[in-house]
Amino acid sequence: MSSTTLAPPLHKGEADARIGLRDHVRHTSALVRRNLLWIRQDPESMFDAVLMPIVFTLLFVYVFGGSIGQALGGGQDQYVQYVVPGMMAMMSMNIAMAVGTGFNQDFQNGIMDRFRTLPIGQGSVLFAKIVVELMRLLIATTIMMIVGVLVGFDITNWGGLFGALGLSALFGTSIMWIFLVLGVTMKSAQSVQAMGFLVLMPLQFGSSIFAPTQSMPGWLQGFTDYNPLSALADSARGLMVGGPVAHDIWVTVGWSALLTLTMAPIAIHKFRTKN
Repeated sequence: MSSTTLAPPLHKGEADARIGLRDHVRHTSALVRRNLLWIRQDPESMFDAVLMPIVFTLLFVYVFGGSIGQALGGGQDQYVQYVVPGMMAMMSMNIAMAVGTGFNQDFQNGIMDRFRTLPIGQGSVLFAKIVVELMRLLIATTIMMIVGVLVGFDITNWGGLFGALGLSALFGTSIMWIFLVLGVTMKSAQSVQAMGFLVLMPLQFGSSIFAPTQSMPGWLQGFTDYNPLSALADSARGLMVGGPVAHDIWVTVGWSALLTLTMAPIAIHKFRTKN
């Protein structure tokens, strides 16, 4: 009587190891298409990417443009040249928060449980989310720049514009990994959103995005010196308007690399092991 030995089931990490790079790319592409089709079925999910850059650009230019512009040595026109490049940093943070809330909702709806039973690379699910959010970031930034030009922003350095956009996408990707971790660990999308605002508000307003930091209290200036959003905003401003950029670019790239190398493995591990 012969006996048959059954091979033990593969763990998710072992299954991932047997999937080649080409298959990972193919799985990611398929999931990107799925996410885009979902947006097509639910166009309201694009409201933040479409309306937020319009509202914030008009709000800051016409509410604060006169007073802060005078402090900069000009008027509203001077403030437009200051704030529009800086708002690229704000776009990257706000769009990044949306990936966490959407990821959490997919878990609550059971979609992620279905994905984790499929013979696909588990990291492909997360990479697809990031690719789609980068597309949304590109749309939001494009709309912001169009509104900026309409209110007086002067694009004199197109190469600098694309460089600033690349830095914004790089830093935004690193922040998305943080929100993916929050999306997979917190109990509800509302919790992810609340935590996101607790992080976003001090980072955004305690930076050089909306106003120069020289008039801030000394302790707050110390915070802005180490705030990565200040480095990103100053990099975009220097690339697009003119000024020193080397230090701020390296700080932005360094923060992006540190956050990605730290948070990406955690996000993938939490996704694989979440019950």
